[in-house]
Amino acid sequence: MPALGQAALDLLAPQPGEHILDIGCGDGTLTLKIKEAGAEVVGIDNSLSMIGAARAKGLDARLMDAAELKFSEAFDAAFSNATLHWVLAKDRAARAIWFALKPGGRFAGEMGGAGNLAALRRHLDDELVERGFGPPTYAANWYPTPEEFAELYQGVGFRDVDAELIERPTELEHGVEGWVLTFRAGWLDRAGVPLDQRPDIAAAVARRHGSTTADYIRLRFTMRKP
Repeated sequence: MPALGQAALDLLAPQPGEHILDIGCGDGTLTLKIKEAGAEVVGIDNSLSMIGAARAKGLDARLMDAAELKFSEAFDAAFSNATLHWVLAKDRAARAIWFALKPGGRFAGEMGGAGNLAALRRHLDDELVERGFGPPTYAANWYPTPEEFAELYQGVGFRDVDAELIERPTELEHGVEGWVLTFRAGWLDRAGVPLDQRPDIAAAVARRHGSTTADYIRLRFTMRKP
């Protein structure tokens, strides 16, 4: 995901001397680019291993959930790449980001949008059903339309919200099987799939999909706090 985040980072356009918050910094790859632009940057992530990797790059990275930010008017700008679709407490996250920004602050980034990975997710669920597993009945991700996204962020006070869907078919480095076993591990947990059956299910999903290209649809956005 960091390798695909340059377009979103270009929307942020970090400036020397700015204080910037990177929400869901991961291993700090993009956070480091913000720092190299001359900005002071704080990265947050809810994964301890990712925080460790970011700190190893010399970054100020803190273990924190996007919906539980502990900042008040501390940043000139905020950035997020491939994170907000994992944050189901989306209302709390939007408010927390608002409070973290100074008046006049901007927020730019990218996340999964409506229709993201629809084919891959359908193939996985079809395979689970055929094998007698019931897919979880509640969402694992929030993949909004631009209208849904704008309504939420305008509702907490942001203005000039610009959001658009970008179709971005992406070759999966480790194939469909790797995607199932890694990025849908939590989904398999909740469906009650035993660990020893997962590789066979992953292989079956790969056969159903018939390609190693993921049907990514991203939602790219900018906004400002008045």
